[in-house]
Amino acid sequence: MAIVGRAALIIALGVCAYGMFAALYGVRTGRREWVDSARRSVYALAALLTVAFAVLEIAFLRSDFHFVTVAQHSSTTTPTFYKAAAVWSSQEGSLLLWVWLLSLWSSLVLFMTRRRMRDVVPWATTVLLGYGAFFCVLLVFKVTPFETVVAAPPEGVGLNPLLRHPSMMIHPPMLYSGYTLFAIPFAFAVGALIARRVDAEWIRSTRRFALAAWLFLGIGILLGARWSYAELGWGGYWAWDPVENASLMPWLIGTAFLHSVMIQEKRGMLKIWNVSLVLATGTLCVLGTFLVRSGILNSIHAFGASTLGIPFVVLICGMALGSIALVIWRRDVLRSEHRLDSLFSREAVFLLNNIVLVALCFVVFWGTFFPLISEAVTGNETSVGPPWFNRYTVPLALVLVLLSGIGPLIAWRRATVANLRRTFTVPVLCGLVALVALLPVGGVPQKPLALAMFALAAFVAGTVGQEIFRGVRARRAMSHEPVPMAFVSLVRRNRRRYGGYFVHLGIAILFVGVAGSSAFQVARDITLKPGQSARVDGYDVRYVQATGTASDPQDTGAALVLGAVLQVSKDGKVVTTLRPSRGYYPAMNPTMPPVQRLVSGEGESEIGLDAGVTHDLWSAVSPDLTWVMKAVGGADRFIASPQGEGLTTAAALQGIALAYERQPPATTFRVINSPLVFWIWAGSLIVFSGGLIALWPAPDAARRRATAGLKARVAQDLGQA
Repeated sequence: MAIVGRAALIIALGVCAYGMFAALYGVRTGRREWVDSARRSVYALAALLTVAFAVLEIAFLRSDFHFVTVAQHSSTTTPTFYKAAAVWSSQEGSLLLWVWLLSLWSSLVLFMTRRRMRDVVPWATTVLLGYGAFFCVLLVFKVTPFETVVAAPPEGVGLNPLLRHPSMMIHPPMLYSGYTLFAIPFAFAVGALIARRVDAEWIRSTRRFALAAWLFLGIGILLGARWSYAELGWGGYWAWDPVENASLMPWLIGTAFLHSVMIQEKRGMLKIWNVSLVLATGTLCVLGTFLVRSGILNSIHAFGASTLGIPFVVLICGMALGSIALVIWRRDVLRSEHRLDSLFSREAVFLLNNIVLVALCFVVFWGTFFPLISEAVTGNETSVGPPWFNRYTVPLALVLVLLSGIGPLIAWRRATVANLRRTFTVPVLCGLVALVALLPVGGVPQKPLALAMFALAAFVAGTVGQEIFRGVRARRAMSHEPVPMAFVSLVRRNRRRYGGYFVHLGIAILFVGVAGSSAFQVARDITLKPGQSARVDGYDVRYVQATGTASDPQDTGAALVLGAVLQVSKDGKVVTTLRPSRGYYPAMNPTMPPVQRLVSGEGESEIGLDAGVTHDLWSAVSPDLTWVMKAVGGADRFIASPQGEGLTTAAALQGIALAYERQPPATTFRVINSPLVFWIWAGSLIVFSGGLIALWPAPDAARRRATAGLKARVAQDLGQA
């Protein structure tokens, strides 16, 4: 099996080389058959990489430990779902997933454009195959996923316990789908610049791919935040970690691109800006892939130090310098067809929105790479933490939410004072009502930035509500449909417009959750014995009893799970019961005593959570490790003694678990009351629902395009007559 996978990768590398040559030869000589052959090379690449990925997936599902990658990232006790997803938990498997997804999206876009943009497509094909060649070189010569050993170990290392979470195993495919989909508009932008075709056609051909990339990347970021909140045991969802930031930066620039392309399509403006944004997005996607693998910045998400840093640096520098050179080279054909007519126009608001998004990206970039910058300048590596990021990102986020409410309402080209008054009266009143209503709420006036975010979110909600109300009313006037049917028909006929409205509303709601959970969160670390209580933000937390098991109820591979039952009350009434726990996993060190080896690997927290619309009660437990290791040492000594002959390690661990339940030591808990976290997840779902609505093609789109084309030809004929 391994030889089949390796052969597929080697042939895939040859196909990339041939396809690049065929595309360049075809476009330079005008021989269309060579360009078609290059396109079919991309199809062949997708087929070969599908074979390679299937071979690796089967090896994981069969627990074939002849494969070194399988032995290092799976085990016979790993649940089937995690075996299937463990492919991309390894560096080799994740690179294979990256290039496989790229080949699929590339095949799709080249099939869709096989009869269009014939001067642009060959150059785009060359860029996409160049991506494929780069990753195939890494997989063939640097980090092959098909390295094997003759004597397979009887058991594998197993999947990292921190990754045994459903959202974390879906998170990488979502991120890589976003990264690879953004490669499509990047490649077509390069092709358009080389071919001097800088009109909006390349944007129309790749807009859905850019929107899908934005959607998948956003889902991946959300899943990572949810994993951090539920699995890492620190109580937060965003730590400004370098790898978190690496995925956020292309999402921000991609968001700016999706807004500004509307100006180019509508007015023929911002051509340099748009092409620069899409080239920057593609480069940042590769930068994000690089940060996970280079080891240059510390991150819990990274694979650690590797030998891939130099190849990725060369690729990133080539993309960045090449993009700058292309834009400068074609600056004469990138001039705008029109100028900005007024600062009070949708064009101006969209441009300001872009500036804010780029500023956010720059802040994130500077803070992420500040350790390297400070070391290069001063010789000392200095990092910045969440307070530094928040100091700059919070004001920019406030401006962003404000603009997301203004942009959809203000007119193109020039807005009059009367039009502004008529358009913004209701949204402004919504914001003012929210502001006044929240002023008497305890603690809110002391957090002015959070209060401003709440008011601006109400402003955005008023904007979206007003537009939907007007649209439904107009629809009913024409069709006499009931309100629900009129609403559905309205959205179906204007998917891009109303999908955008829902995205703006979801972003505002998401920021309400971020503002509330950040400004009003209360966290305490408390140490309790069973029967004792502590007060946390008005709640009484009582340690009811300890829990212990060696049976791994969550099927995560833990050898020992120790936890607690916490009863939470307020004003004498029981609010909820929390059951946090911590799992202990085996270490791959055969020299350790048997029981110690079973509990000396990575640990993992299972949080206790009571989630609600207004608050989340969150808890994590840290059992006394000194007590645990003392009990483990005693079990190992007993097993080694004559009296312990025949005692299994499983029975010893079960005895430790029972002893912990009966006489637990004082235990440390982290208890957090986080208001409004629910609205982060709710807002995200609205954002992604809006993205799906905008992405989903209208059923009569093709008919409308055909009808429009026919009308244009008839008008042209009449004009000539």
